[in-house]
Amino acid sequence: MADDEEEQGGRIFFSNIGRSMEVEDEIVLVSVGIDIGSSTSHLAFSRIVLERLDTRYMVVERTLLHQSDVLLTPYRGEDEIDADVLGAFIKAQYDAAGITPETIDTGALILTGVAVRRSNARAIGEIFSEQTGKFVVVSAGDGLETTLAAFGSGAVARSGETGATVLNVDIGGGTSKLARCANGAIRNISAIDIGARIVAFDADRRITRIEEAGRYFAHRAGIVLERGSVLSQRDARKLAACMVDQLFEAMTGGEMPKETLDLHRLPPLPSAPAPDIVTISGGVSEFFYGETQEEFSDLGPLLAEALREKLRQWPPRLERPAQGIRATVVGASQYTVQVSGSTIFVHPLSLLPVKNVPVIKPELSFDEVIDPSDVAAKVKAGLARLDLAAGESPVALCYEWQGSASYRRLDDFCRGVIDGLSDVLGKGHPLILVGDGDVGGLVGMHCKAEAGVANLVSIDGIKLDEFDFIDIGGMLETSGAVPVVIKSLVFPTKELGRAGMAERN
Repeated sequence: MADDEEEQGGRIFFSNIGRSMEVEDEIVLVSVGIDIGSSTSHLAFSRIVLERLDTRYMVVERTLLHQSDVLLTPYRGEDEIDADVLGAFIKAQYDAAGITPETIDTGALILTGVAVRRSNARAIGEIFSEQTGKFVVVSAGDGLETTLAAFGSGAVARSGETGATVLNVDIGGGTSKLARCANGAIRNISAIDIGARIVAFDADRRITRIEEAGRYFAHRAGIVLERGSVLSQRDARKLAACMVDQLFEAMTGGEMPKETLDLHRLPPLPSAPAPDIVTISGGVSEFFYGETQEEFSDLGPLLAEALREKLRQWPPRLERPAQGIRATVVGASQYTVQVSGSTIFVHPLSLLPVKNVPVIKPELSFDEVIDPSDVAAKVKAGLARLDLAAGESPVALCYEWQGSASYRRLDDFCRGVIDGLSDVLGKGHPLILVGDGDVGGLVGMHCKAEAGVANLVSIDGIKLDEFDFIDIGGMLETSGAVPVVIKSLVFPTKELGRAGMAERN
């Protein structure tokens, strides 16, 4: 969506192609997904067909147009991504796909893994955020990256379709992300400092980079690592074996040695029965499932070999993910449009419009008596899951109100939400609430009059999901409604990649 979009009679126009989403029953968009990771960078182009259902457009078809080559993420020195090399690579992939930036309708750029921690990560994101209206730019911290991988790999959907408990293990260059999924939802997530490129070397096996975790595993394996020294195949196998031992401890969850706990970037998985299914995604999955024989001068092939051997003795069955290395990004993003009804509350009106606001959707319980502390805890958990707890950006909280809107229930709900979002509100961001029913006006007025919230947007009649980003336009004078543009990460289906094929140990 271009920044200079026009509002005419409530219609939202794609100004680059002169289309009104209000008058078209079908929209075809060209989408790009870009993943810049600590180990590799790549992109994929898709065509997305949306059909209108009432006021909301739904994805009915996704076609993968082009998958790029995989580039080893270029670095300039120890702590800086080489933006020039990266930019040239991405331009070359556009050329190879026969697509120009001007023909892209929407997209998502995701910075993942150790790449997020590099000194110029923000600058890399800004290369693409010039197309702000079109792109959702996300720096994916550990929680969000783990969640993205669980959805993108198909583990969440598989748990819902089969009724099985699925553990997805996404092994990248700098970290491994663990997500236990059941009944179509993520139940637990964790992340640990284990990855293929915590030690990297050149074609002559001379070490070019050592992350802090690499030094830890070298000490544990009883070997000495120095930049410029040669890493023998024997020592590399020792490193990989040590890493897989501790990765497996993290996968099983529960009590574990302190040294394994200290490697965790997120709290460890709780103690639980072994899952029914294990899927492996991320860059190491390419070696694990024999998708490539190409060497990337890192520990990826040895990690895959050691992990496969470890899993032979574990009861869960091993299955292929819907997506491997591209689990976090193949879907890119889509646009949908909805219009919030007249039962809304915005104060002051100058808060609008807002753009690219991430959405959380905690599983709130609307019992007869609403527990404010439970609401607050679930809101905070939702923020943590998507790496939004620090309050650096505004957040839209989506809820599905149930039951009566009595004073007591409204008050308990509003106070719980405000408590849960305290770190966000404390940074000066407005309170943004999005409901699917018709209580947006009541909720907003209560937050203003009874809880003293000065800056808030409370709208309703909108369906949202986690991973959505929303734009809320200015109020339409003719109706008192506001247009809402929804940008949703579209996760891959089996049609976009290899079908999930069961593979026995």
